[in-house]
Amino acid sequence: MSVPPTILLFDSGLGGLTVLREIVGARPDAHYVYVADDAFFPYGHHSEEQIIARVVPLVGELIKTNTPDLVVIACNTASTLVMSHLRSAYKVPFVGTVPAIKPACASSKTKRVSVLGTKGTVKREYTRKLIHDFALGCEVTLVGSAELASLAESALSGNAVSDADISAELAPCFVEHGGARTDTIVLACTHYPLLLDRLIKLAPWPVDWIDPAPAIARRASDLLGPPGNESDEAGAEMIFTSRRQHTLSQALMPFFGGRVPA
Repeated sequence: MSVPPTILLFDSGLGGLTVLREIVGARPDAHYVYVADDAFFPYGHHSEEQIIARVVPLVGELIKTNTPDLVVIACNTASTLVMSHLRSAYKVPFVGTVPAIKPACASSKTKRVSVLGTKGTVKREYTRKLIHDFALGCEVTLVGSAELASLAESALSGNAVSDADISAELAPCFVEHGGARTDTIVLACTHYPLLLDRLIKLAPWPVDWIDPAPAIARRASDLLGPPGNESDEAGAEMIFTSRRQHTLSQALMPFFGGRVPA
């Protein structure tokens, strides 16, 4: 039997679990190492220079320790800043996470699209270039949320998060202009799909929500090549950079395909 491939997923916190869930579904043969950089969370509170200086060597240490076949940077903020640095420094294949502006604008009927991300992601030149290249005549509203990622982490940890707090972060996405309403919202932070049921419920009108995770899973699977015949219980690990022990096994199992992360 061949050795299962190892996939390392890296995020600032727990948002990358939404990407993990899709990749596990596509590649149940793999061994997964999920790393939450909670010691530096949230990334939006740090400068671009600080994030690059933090993430590039940290990912290098993780590669050395875990020898992954593939690394997924399951974080929009980190991906828009560090992917070129990582690819220059390390030989392992990388898959990043970037705002899904191209498919959102291609599918919008009203040509009104909002991009909901962290304040850092929406102000980044990378994001603005995506709009320039792929807006396809759409009016794109950039919405930088200061709190939604933290609210998502809190909700996953079992804490009560009020509708009012979520609605306050969501409201600027819904724009009505010249008789046309926003009909598509890009979830440009991997934390946000953790709250998707709440977002749908609190939306003032129905919209399409664009989550890049399925596309990331397809790309990751393509890079690994055809799946082997390994068991779908190849194993999983959960690492917090703060070195705290996770106490979320039941909440995390669905993201790990039913496995209990070590």
